[in-house]
Amino acid sequence: MTVTQKTALDWAKLACDTLMQQYEPVKLPPADRWHYHQGVFLCGMYDVWKQTNEKKYYDYVKTYVDQLIDENGNFYFARSELDAIQPGLLLLPLYEETKDEKYKLAARKLRHLLNTLNKTKEGGFWHKDKYPYQMWLDGLYMAGPFAIQYGQRFGEPELTDLVMEQERLMRKHTQKENGLYYHGYDESKKAPWATEQGHAPEIWGRALGWYSMVTANFIEMLPEGHEKREELKTVVKQLVDALITYQDKETGLWYQVVDKGDQSDNYLESSCSCLFTYAIAKAVNMGYVDTSYLTYAEKAYDGLLKNKVEVDDRGRFHLHDICIGTSIGTYDYYVHRERSTNDLHGVGAFALASIQLELSK
Repeated sequence: MTVTQKTALDWAKLACDTLMQQYEPVKLPPADRWHYHQGVFLCGMYDVWKQTNEKKYYDYVKTYVDQLIDENGNFYFARSELDAIQPGLLLLPLYEETKDEKYKLAARKLRHLLNTLNKTKEGGFWHKDKYPYQMWLDGLYMAGPFAIQYGQRFGEPELTDLVMEQERLMRKHTQKENGLYYHGYDESKKAPWATEQGHAPEIWGRALGWYSMVTANFIEMLPEGHEKREELKTVVKQLVDALITYQDKETGLWYQVVDKGDQSDNYLESSCSCLFTYAIAKAVNMGYVDTSYLTYAEKAYDGLLKNKVEVDDRGRFHLHDICIGTSIGTYDYYVHRERSTNDLHGVGAFALASIQLELSK
């Protein structure tokens, strides 16, 4: 099969297959850790399994979890940060598939982080203990979907309203006049990057990507008639419109610092471009925006394949120009962060975006 004949599903499978061949599940970097890097990638792989029903993808996801969690649901995870919750998205479907209590017990431990994590004076979760009074856009994806789904499965519907309050606070403090969102904010205004208003100074692509993806996903998680459904549909539509404004006209991709594409040292970054592609395609698939918007997602995906994806002579997938893990900082900090190939942030986002485009056909 030639490159031009590949479907979006073919690309998602190739991305997953490449990393499956390179790493046993628990050695996905950073190795031997319960970590959101692996969680994002494996959520993409889980979507590939749902679309293909090829058991090897399910088995790989399950093996990662089983290598880290014992039969009594014990496992090591960082207990001071929202990031540790994200891989819990793997536990819930495994429990549904197997009814093995260890997955439920492990999920309960992650859920109870929400009882112990520090909060701002307004009730917003600190992103990590080492970042006091800071809320980051990233955190909504890291904890929000798991918390809602856990609450729905195990009789705690109030967790939905807790997550919706986190989203409200993030929007209140980080939305910029151009419709985009700053990376986060510091209630104490003591962080070296904090502006006079307390928010981050820049629009960082991947953080905004997490927010765009998770808000598009939240809507279908809410019960019919929930007051936030229509509000979030408006939020998603406005954000998609803003993203399109800053989409690179030539490649269809987005910049590392999204609204400063005119700066010579800025660059087109792969993981955010994947996440924005996902959000736009998801919004189309769910009817939050009309079908004409699909052309923007398709242009971005084509731009990724032409400019960022390489298939080597052994048929292996490589996604280039993925920013490594990043805190909040100034413009120079973002544009000079190290770039990686096949970082799980990017490959996971690519697989997720690929499946949304496949579903749009």
